[in-house]
Amino acid sequence: MQYLPIFAQLQQRPVLLVGAGHVALRKANTLLSAGARLTVVATDFHSDFVAWQQQGKVQLLHAEFHPAQLDGHFLVVAATDDDAVNHAVFQAAEARQMLVNTVDDQPNCSFIFPAIIDRSPLLVAVSSGGAAPVLARRIREKLETLLPQHLGPLTQLVGNFRAAVKQKLDGFAARRQFWEKVFNSSVVREVQAGRLDQAQQQLEQLLTNEQPEQGEVWLVGAGPGDPELLTLKALQCMQQADVVVYDYLVSEPILQLVRRDAELICVGKKAGAHSVAQEDTNNLLVSLALSGKKVCRLKGGDPFIFGRGAEEIEVLLPHGIAFQVVPGITAAAGCAAYAGIALTHRDYAQTVQFVTGHCRKDGTEPDWSSLAKPNQTLAIYMGLMKAEHIQQQLLQAGRAAQTPVAIIENGTRPEQRVFTGQLAELAALIEQQQVQSPALLIVGEVVALQSQLAWFGKSTSQAASQALLNQL
Repeated sequence: MQYLPIFAQLQQRPVLLVGAGHVALRKANTLLSAGARLTVVATDFHSDFVAWQQQGKVQLLHAEFHPAQLDGHFLVVAATDDDAVNHAVFQAAEARQMLVNTVDDQPNCSFIFPAIIDRSPLLVAVSSGGAAPVLARRIREKLETLLPQHLGPLTQLVGNFRAAVKQKLDGFAARRQFWEKVFNSSVVREVQAGRLDQAQQQLEQLLTNEQPEQGEVWLVGAGPGDPELLTLKALQCMQQADVVVYDYLVSEPILQLVRRDAELICVGKKAGAHSVAQEDTNNLLVSLALSGKKVCRLKGGDPFIFGRGAEEIEVLLPHGIAFQVVPGITAAAGCAAYAGIALTHRDYAQTVQFVTGHCRKDGTEPDWSSLAKPNQTLAIYMGLMKAEHIQQQLLQAGRAAQTPVAIIENGTRPEQRVFTGQLAELAALIEQQQVQSPALLIVGEVVALQSQLAWFGKSTSQAASQALLNQL
């Protein structure tokens, strides 16, 4: 993060603007709208500056820039058409450890102006860190169409109630749950219709009749790793939860989308090592929910496909704990697609089977004769450690030694690696390439098309980026 986004309080703070042309005029408008006490230094002034001086809005200083003019000011903006003057302003501000913005000159800035969506007192700011201001403005224009005007008065209304809510409800979690209820209530519709008095009355009733929230558990599939593969409902749960209990398979970019004040608890499992026993995870979910928490149980892939989701729900049932299941894109579908492997193809495979590489606790083996049939695809989860055993059993059951296989490491993520070969060399290929978990094994004739269908990480990314720009 190159810049820390901060909303600065400029009401009646002294701010210096160097320059008084058209560009400076735009910056002056922004600073005045934020309540700054503005002084403008220039040798020649746009007529609007003169009018503002007559109205008492700004103070004009007819002079060349001098570093001493910075003294006593909170921040400074350099907006002249003279690069030497702008650089002198920057150097003088840096020497005084003042915040300085040089218009259209990002290297000479210690702060930058974002593109602003104004629904006062609600503000949304978009910035590219000075790298692409036109792109930031286009994103702002897109957001302008998405954010309704009633957000301003709604923000003002709930702001007036913050003290009362804080006094009645103890703890941040309880207060956050109350506001979630408000924003899902008819209070919002009343504000949208302009009936602010009715909205205030309903909000008062909600606060007066507030009941303790019951805990709940949401089993959420986070998909195979690419955060853009999250469902909208998954993202909503991640943003609303008090606690997020997650596995190692959940990628860091996805965890970055969790609400900032939510508690994060890792109960991850890696190949050959369980940091938290499943029984302990089950008990943790029960304990958190019974204490009134909204719990997001975040799992890689899909909760009901080798994710032990059903086992965790079974533990919730005797306690009467409410739950929801949010499906996610399972690794077989996501990783295969990103690797350029069609799990089914009418010329190669009419069947696909999802298989776990782990045997049952009693040592029961899968039906290898069924798995070894030709013209079907096997997507094998958690198969790295048992790769040699899987290879041997499939060959003994009659699967052809030259059957194409693929190993997908970190599927859908930027560090994705894909290796292809034949069934007879599966274990050797894993060892040779030093494949690490998470990895998915695919066995079947469809793998033969991988080199033709592979797309992820290739030139199509440039086309996708251009498509995004066209939408903005």
